[in-house]
Amino acid sequence: MARKKKSGPGEINAGSMADIAFLLLIFFLVTTTMDTDTGILRQLPPPIPKDAPEPPKVKERDVYVVLVNSRDQLLVESELMDISELKEGTKEFLTNPDNIESLPEKKRITRAEVTERIAYFKGLMASDAENAAAYKKELGKWNRKLNAINLIGEYSELPGSAVISLRNDTETSYDMYIQVQDELTRAINELRNELSEQKFGKPYIELDKNNPEEKNMILAIRQVYPQRISEAEPNVTKNNK
Repeated sequence: MARKKKSGPGEINAGSMADIAFLLLIFFLVTTTMDTDTGILRQLPPPIPKDAPEPPKVKERDVYVVLVNSRDQLLVESELMDISELKEGTKEFLTNPDNIESLPEKKRITRAEVTERIAYFKGLMASDAENAAAYKKELGKWNRKLNAINLIGEYSELPGSAVISLRNDTETSYDMYIQVQDELTRAINELRNELSEQKFGKPYIELDKNNPEEKNMILAIRQVYPQRISEAEPNVTKNNK
């Protein structure tokens, strides 16, 4: 009798492997997070309409001029300055503790003035529906001031025209540009942290914007120390021939 031939192992059906691989690929694409470069957060001004009225003149004392030339030299208010001094210079500009005439003149914001202005604009909104949108915008500004007073008390405020004007050269190194940005931001954050610790017992950077109570604290601190950094178009270096 002929012996029965042993059969080999059965073949694996690989027809569905492509479908499984495709499903795994989709799964990883959906669940994987990708690193993104955030860059420096700056809000640029909107384009100026051609028929817009001429803006009011800004006082020289209200502008802190920071220039970085093609040799990475730092000039602040037309004078050479070491990068290590920029933070303290910026803090002095934003606070003007000694009421120096060459620095912004700060105005005291009182509860009496704020409540009076809020009542005034509410009255205008009720009596002049045509211009209600403009009055509502002004009302929002004074409500933000009231929120700051409620949380930190009456305070001294920078004029609306006070700004840090930063300008660099096309040949300025990226490293120097970032150093200047860091020092300016550090100055503002230190002032905010100091005020937040004094009033709320914790640094500004630790306040949670997702917490409604702490979000109001953040808005109050920003009302006192706004971040106004204006970046002008870089100077173009002319090559000497």
